[in-house]
Amino acid sequence: MATSFGALCTDFYVNQKLGVKMDLPDDRETILHLFDRIRSEFPAMKRFRRYSDELALESSRQEGSYSWMAMRRNSVRSGHVNPDTLDQASELHRLILQLVPYNLSISPLDVEYLEVLFGFDLETKANQNEIVYDALFAGTPLAGLLDDGFSQPIDIQPSFGISLNEGCDVQAFFEVKTATSKSQVKRREYRTEPISVFLTLRRVGGLDRVEDLLDVFAQLRQHAERLATERLVPQLLTPISRAITSSA
Repeated sequence: MATSFGALCTDFYVNQKLGVKMDLPDDRETILHLFDRIRSEFPAMKRFRRYSDELALESSRQEGSYSWMAMRRNSVRSGHVNPDTLDQASELHRLILQLVPYNLSISPLDVEYLEVLFGFDLETKANQNEIVYDALFAGTPLAGLLDDGFSQPIDIQPSFGISLNEGCDVQAFFEVKTATSKSQVKRREYRTEPISVFLTLRRVGGLDRVEDLLDVFAQLRQHAERLATERLVPQLLTPISRAITSSA
């Protein structure tokens, strides 16, 4: 895990999601042809799996760094976990954007949105909601909601969305997701699970040409890298990481 972002967390990953308006083809020949094309470029991705609502092609997770893609009725998703570089993480996503429109007959009008997600997992064995509260809300006006001496945080998962242009079609979302259940809080017995911090960049609306998807991806990745460096790391990730250390 050589990326600077990866050094700040337990796991770092870059995901992509292409959402479409009409149902994607579901015939065997079309899907297998697409997955074979992906595997020919990424030979490690040789595990073909069927889940309840999607078909997936994955590489082995044993090495800690792995790639995957998945196809649902109205979306194609992909991800690279613990990449050595951001450029390496982008290789699979770019290939999918090159192949999918032609293999799955996606037209410019059919494109609903394209997303690029930077994910940061921070493992801890504690009440994750309490950690997020202490890191982000203690000392603020919102702290008064719990300032009664006995209340315990059981669901603290802030989410913020912003527009990056006047047309509001380029959007960024900052999210914190906790895994601690109410029963764990009640028993005070916690499992080692990650607090996940997400930065999602989304471009909504159709395109003039499907070839423009590569340019849109490049723009979203650039926005994601800048916002992660300038905002997510100092304002979300670092305070949560410090709170985890303090709770140990």
